[in-house]
Amino acid sequence: MTLATSGSAARRPLAALLAAGLAVTLAAGCGGGKSGGSGGGKTTLNVGMPDGATLPANNNPFLDSSFAKKLGYTWLIWEPLAMQDEAKPDQDPAPWLATKWTWSPDYSQVTLTVRDGVKWSDGTPLTADDVAYSFQIQKDHKDVNYYSLPINNVTTSGNQVTVSFDGSQYVNRTKILSTQVINKKQWSAMADPSKDTVANPVGTGPYTIKTTTPSTVTVSARSGYWGTAPKVKTINFTTYSSNDTMGAALVDGQAEWSYYFMSDAKSTFVGKDPAHFKLYFPAQLSADGLWFNTTKKPFDNPHLRRAMSMVINRTDIFNQGEAGYFKPEIDNITGIPTPQGEPYIAAEFKGVSPTTGVAAAKQELTGNGFTYSGNTLMDPTGKPVTLTITDPADWNDYQTDLEIIKDNLATIGITATIDKANDDAWDDAIAKGDFDAMLHWTNSGTTPYDMYEEIMDSAGLEPIGTAATADFGRYQNPAADAALKAYSNATDDNSRTAAMDNLEKLFVQEMPMIPTSAGNLGAEYSTRNWAGWPTADNPYEAPQPTRWGMEDVVLHLTPSS
Repeated sequence: MTLATSGSAARRPLAALLAAGLAVTLAAGCGGGKSGGSGGGKTTLNVGMPDGATLPANNNPFLDSSFAKKLGYTWLIWEPLAMQDEAKPDQDPAPWLATKWTWSPDYSQVTLTVRDGVKWSDGTPLTADDVAYSFQIQKDHKDVNYYSLPINNVTTSGNQVTVSFDGSQYVNRTKILSTQVINKKQWSAMADPSKDTVANPVGTGPYTIKTTTPSTVTVSARSGYWGTAPKVKTINFTTYSSNDTMGAALVDGQAEWSYYFMSDAKSTFVGKDPAHFKLYFPAQLSADGLWFNTTKKPFDNPHLRRAMSMVINRTDIFNQGEAGYFKPEIDNITGIPTPQGEPYIAAEFKGVSPTTGVAAAKQELTGNGFTYSGNTLMDPTGKPVTLTITDPADWNDYQTDLEIIKDNLATIGITATIDKANDDAWDDAIAKGDFDAMLHWTNSGTTPYDMYEEIMDSAGLEPIGTAATADFGRYQNPAADAALKAYSNATDDNSRTAAMDNLEKLFVQEMPMIPTSAGNLGAEYSTRNWAGWPTADNPYEAPQPTRWGMEDVVLHLTPSS
């Protein structure tokens, strides 16, 4: 457990994950953890992330490498239109800067009502023009259009903003409502809003930046916030050099909230103070799993992919590779995580396990052109089936997962080799299709559509050697394309259900990617000084500190008695 590992924070595909390796001074900004208010009450919260480098002192929310984005305080400055609990995708978002929204019947247009009485941190009022500009800038600058929303037109009328799109946006509803509202005056003066430095951000959120060092940004609660004043008056956001230093900071109290993988979290973290040190990792509607380069034989054969899925032990992956907590096990053949995705699973697949054992796998193979030479599986051309599975060497959970998969595949005569790649080389190889198989995540959304789209939509198809941002396995199936289109364009629930059932059936038949684990929305945190955290018994919000709901979590915190 030396370096940061794969995460599930909102990101463009193949964005860098929790990079590690450069030294960071740990003491900077950490003293606030001991501060007290009147009567000795707690006033400061300490958040840490093992990003492993001195980050640019830039608060630009559109820049993935900025302090604001890496450490999560972007959500405390620029607020969304609505607050979505990602762990409850079927639950309607809560009104935030928009008090109401109305979609057209075909979901190609939304009209937003802007909350009255909101002031920017510079004292000026939030207006409909600011909200409109927050969409217009995405239309005009594709590099800040994080979800590639097909924005067609933006208009205002009084305190209402109407945004129209090219085609139905049913599958993008939450992404649209999660749009962070920016100050038109500040942002319209920028030359390149995707990269320009934002030293003194103007936001509607409850906090403003107090101090910045090479490793810590401190934010403080501001006066004039439109909502209930937070009980947390100051927050230190610190970047740590590695998982080890991050873990030490959590145990000794320098940090109280983080998100990263600990291979032995239950003993080295929770076990140090079971009453106060907590893990809460709810699933999201996304999947981690074994992606194949479907342009390579024999991995273009769905019967081989199906058989491999039948012997991969997801329980071992969860308990050993994911340390029994980090990425929840996927136990349904559709790859849809439960319980979040249970309402979407077709009746024919309810309760159907993806793992059926060696005998069933061998029957799938020998009944479809594969043979055995002794214990070695031979493909339909008579060649032994071998493959190289590749992932970065420092992704600890994935490396253990790969060892389990390697052993599982050996039970049906497949020889697997693990390539412990360099991070940058791996990024390049995956994007260009230079691999046999690899563990990788998918996008997430309020329905399983986003997961299936990234795996099966040939709209993201690029030729081998050209970098892709989706469909890394180069999977192409007109029936899958049609099912995805039918779901995204459906105008009623019955049509959407039929399209989703079809997508699931195609996925189970083809198995273009073998799902093993759900993406998570979790966090490690301490209740020594702060109460009110989300828990399995009180799952009011996903607790990951770098995602949409972190502001909602902060506003729920109160000093522990």
